[in-house]
Amino acid sequence: MTPPAPRWPITVQRPVLWGDMDALGHVNNTVYFRWFEEARIALLDAVGLRADRAATGTGPILATSACRFRVPLTHPDTVTVHVGVAHIGRTSFTLIYEVHSGAHGALAAEGDSVVVHFDYAAGATAPLPEATRRALEGLRAPGDAQGT
Repeated sequence: MTPPAPRWPITVQRPVLWGDMDALGHVNNTVYFRWFEEARIALLDAVGLRADRAATGTGPILATSACRFRVPLTHPDTVTVHVGVAHIGRTSFTLIYEVHSGAHGALAAEGDSVVVHFDYAAGATAPLPEATRRALEGLRAPGDAQGT
């Protein structure tokens, strides 16, 4: 019997739109970053980081983002985007992503990003609150996902 696929803590599905394609006839590279963003926002909401900004003046800010493209995608298709936490530091955490194509039945892209906890008034990084740390721990990416 085949073991079950690893479970990701956050998953979003999106249709590949006709307008997502570029002049070369495949999904433009910038669209993958938009898909990462949608999954990342769902994760940030799950740990309450966006909601805390109004009360504390601190919140998330994106420091880096990278994508490795595996399979060119086209319309029509539906992608499943997974995101999970790979590393938690003192003031930042690393997320990893996978984009799976329904039409191809394959991994289409993978990526990572670093999100920094930021004090907007001071213009500087801020330590992650302990409650946020605990919440992030509960959203770890599967152990065999890339980046871990």
